Amino acid sequence: MSIDLSTPPVPISFEVYPPRSDAGVAALHETIRHLASVDPRFISVTYGAGGSTGGRSLELLTHILRETHVDPLAHLTCVGNTYAGANALIREFLDAGITSFLALRGDPPAGVSEDDVFLGDLDSAAQLVQLIDRVQAEREPYSETPIPGVPGAVRLAERPRVDIAVAAFPNGHPRSRHPFEDIDALLAKQAAGATLAITQLFFHADDYLAFVQRSREAGVTIPILPGIMPITSPTRLRRVLELTGEQLPADLAVALDIEPTVEGQREVGVAHAARLAREVVDGGAPGVHLYAFNNHETVLDVLSEAGVLDPATRMPDAVR
Repeated sequence: MSIDLSTPPVPISFEVYPPRSDAGVAALHETIRHLASVDPRFISVTYGAGGSTGGRSLELLTHILRETHVDPLAHLTCVGNTYAGANALIREFLDAGITSFLALRGDPPAGVSEDDVFLGDLDSAAQLVQLIDRVQAEREPYSETPIPGVPGAVRLAERPRVDIAVAAFPNGHPRSRHPFEDIDALLAKQAAGATLAITQLFFHADDYLAFVQRSREAGVTIPILPGIMPITSPTRLRRVLELTGEQLPADLAVALDIEPTVEGQREVGVAHAARLAREVVDGGAPGVHLYAFNNHETVLDVLSEAGVLDPATRMPDAVR
C-alpha cells in the first residue's frame, strides 16, 4: 500500500503511540477504529528510543494493517540502534507487511548530554533512510508476475519502493547550529530517498508556510506535511515546549491560562489547532497530520471545526 497525498478531500493522517500497559490496548484499538473511520491516508506509530516499545509498536502496526483499511507507518530512530539491530528491526517490520516508515535521528536519552555519543552506528536520519531502502532492496530485489498461457513463466518487474517519511522543523531543530541547517538536512534526507516530510509542531501558520517556501527555493521537492498538535491545557503546553524547544506562543498561553475550566481549555486548544489547519490548507499544504495523544475525540473535533472533515463521516455517538 502506498501513501497517496493527491486524492481530495484534504488528506489527513494521525500519530499515535503504543500503550504503556496491557490495560491500554483495548482503549487504543477503539481510538484507532474511530480514526480509521474518517479515511486517513495513514496512521503513524511512534517507537521508543533504544527499542523500549518496539514490540508494542509492531503489535499496534499489525493491528492497524489487519483490522483497518489504513496504511500503518512505523517510526524508526537512530538512537540506541546498532547497524545490525536496525537492519533486523526493518526486516521484521517488512516481514509483517509494514511498508511505510518515518526515519528519525531521535533525541538523546534522559540524563545524557548533547556532547556524549548516544546515536550508535547510524549518525543521521538520512543514513537510516538509506538503510531502510537498502534492506528492502536486498529482501525483495524484484517482483514476479505470472505470464498468462505460459506455465512456469514469469515477468520480472522492479520492486515496489517503500515509502519513507522524515521529520522537518519549521522553526529549527533545538540542536541546529545555523538557520539553514534544517533545510540542508532535509535536502540530504531527500537525496537519500525520502518520499515525504512531516513537520514538528508549530503554533503559527506563517512558520510552516515560510519554511515550505524556503525549502522549495533550496530544492526540496517532496511533500511537506504540516504536523499539528492540539494543545488543550497549560500543563501540556509547558511539557511540549520543554520537549521541542519551541518559543512560547503568547496568545495561546494566555488563552489557556485565563480559562478556568478543563472543558473551556479544551475548546481553546481545539479552536487554535483548527484555525492553524485552515490557514495552512488555504496556504497550499498537501494535507494535515495531527498528533492525536491516543485520543480520537479532540483531533476529530479539530478537523470538523477546521472544515477539513465532513462531520457526517464521523461515527455516530450511538456506536462510539
